[in-house]
Amino acid sequence: SLCSSIINLFHNFKKLYFLMKNLVKSLMQKKLKISFAESCTGGMLTSSITSISGASKIFNLGIVTYSNQAKINVLKVNKIILQKYGAVSAECCESMVNNLAKISKAQINVSVTGIAGPNGGTKNKPVGLVYIGVKKSNKLLVTKNIFKQKTRGSIQKAAVKRALKIINSLI
Repeated sequence: SLCSSIINLFHNFKKLYFLMKNLVKSLMQKKLKISFAESCTGGMLTSSITSISGASKIFNLGIVTYSNQAKINVLKVNKIILQKYGAVSAECCESMVNNLAKISKAQINVSVTGIAGPNGGTKNKPVGLVYIGVKKSNKLLVTKNIFKQKTRGSIQKAAVKRALKIINSLI
């Protein structure tokens, strides 16, 4: 029913809010700055962190490089990586986060690239496939995630939540 959908939406938003609030608190305590380069999440990570009071102390930069052209021009992702592996690949995700780190000067940098659907999936790269890259100082972690959620928005939210959990586990 519509009512249970609204309650679920509110519950998910609350969970996301608390995850983000805890992250902001942790980053403040550790005096760390964070930056994001987003593709399939379209700025949702950036939006959710800036919704928390005090984010200006820890948040440095958020960019949405949605098109391949933006990935090449803004994040200096090598055209060959995009041609050989595609935008939705561990290689592209790694390049995005490494180059974000050069631009942002933040201690923690995060990149997200994937297929939020409902279209655009293939057998090898299904809808819900999302790569998340986290670079903390010289440590780099790129994870491949397959989200089974049905809608575009729920895949994006799941990717944001997973990114927050990964960041929290690394700081």
